[in-house]
Amino acid sequence: MKRKNFIWFLVLLLTVLLSGCQKHSSDSLEKEQTADSDTVNLTVWGAEEDEALLYQIIDGFISQYSGQADFVITYAAQSESNCTDALMEDLENGADVFAFADDQLNTLVAAGALEPVENAEAVRESNLPESVLAASVNDTLYALPLTADNGYFLYYNKQYFSEEDIASLDRMLDIAAEHDKKISMEWSSGWYVYSLFGNTGLTVGLSDDGITNYCTWNSTEGNIKGRDVALAMMDIAGHSGFVSTDDSGFLEGVRNGTIIAGVNGVWNAVAVEEAWGRNFGAAKLPCYTCAGKQVQMASFSGYKLIGVNAYSKHREWATKLAEWITNEENQELRFQLRGQGPSNIHAAASKEVQDSPAISALLEQSEFSCLQRIGGNFWEPVATFTSNILAGNPSGVSLQQQLDTMVEDIIAP
Repeated sequence: MKRKNFIWFLVLLLTVLLSGCQKHSSDSLEKEQTADSDTVNLTVWGAEEDEALLYQIIDGFISQYSGQADFVITYAAQSESNCTDALMEDLENGADVFAFADDQLNTLVAAGALEPVENAEAVRESNLPESVLAASVNDTLYALPLTADNGYFLYYNKQYFSEEDIASLDRMLDIAAEHDKKISMEWSSGWYVYSLFGNTGLTVGLSDDGITNYCTWNSTEGNIKGRDVALAMMDIAGHSGFVSTDDSGFLEGVRNGTIIAGVNGVWNAVAVEEAWGRNFGAAKLPCYTCAGKQVQMASFSGYKLIGVNAYSKHREWATKLAEWITNEENQELRFQLRGQGPSNIHAAASKEVQDSPAISALLEQSEFSCLQRIGGNFWEPVATFTSNILAGNPSGVSLQQQLDTMVEDIIAP
């Protein structure tokens, strides 16, 4: 396919995309591609919010390798949080290159979806050690680090809170209630709920078998017991200044003024700053009251990675594209356009990144965070438990019994 014709073809494909279709092909085009052995067809999965960014990066890749092949590169929106589930539906025909959260790495490797990275030493040298660890299984690198910011912290509107106020969740909830506003946090996700258990001496994590979990969230021993956390959650849930909502609900509340602080991540930093302007603030998570003590809220830390499908029909080019997406320049571009923290050592050390309030808050929170390594049975039991807490425990079942049931389901084989 001639370069001129390919440019026309790409414009046509982008037009189709903007009309709501994420496919870059038709029957006639497929016949043309089949006839041309030089055509490299690649599918890229990335977050919906990254669409404009990825198109810019893909355009740069096509320009960089112009003349070496004719590229037909398809972008499709796919949540990084459930990328593995989508890929496992048809692995051999799945995306060639895909973004995913690091907690899915073990599953992808076990399924044979990823092969060891060939230039592993170069990747190790150019990325933060923690991000390399997150992309490795048993010291073998299987994916390319993309970001070092997949954690959460506190966003707050400086119009309502002082630096002293944001140290205490209790104080923040009272201030929000006084102004008929809300502090938000997503309790339907165990990822965020961990923050209330994580610094109490109660534990959860992946067992040595790499599949099942261990969990002591229902413990009746120690300075803070499982029931103490559940009671604290009941108090928070019942406060008029609190709301549990997901990402879209958080942003909607920030924009319409009903939410004046919330627990969220850097992926929404640009949108929150646009809404709050000079009142935009970010900090580590506050302390909350549990068993009569002030407990610093914990967090899961995480990394976004780029994987290359082991079954890709153009694996060499897919690898080049993955390397292009994760290189220093494009990680810098990702920070500029999306506010996401680079894993690349040089990009992360830039003054622009270091001066970012959101990145600074994430670094401050990192002292109280740990790498997420959780088996699949964790999520649904936690969501079931928290939904009853949020509803005010209408069932009347004792909190200890609910904790026991949740833990039993979390550690189930």
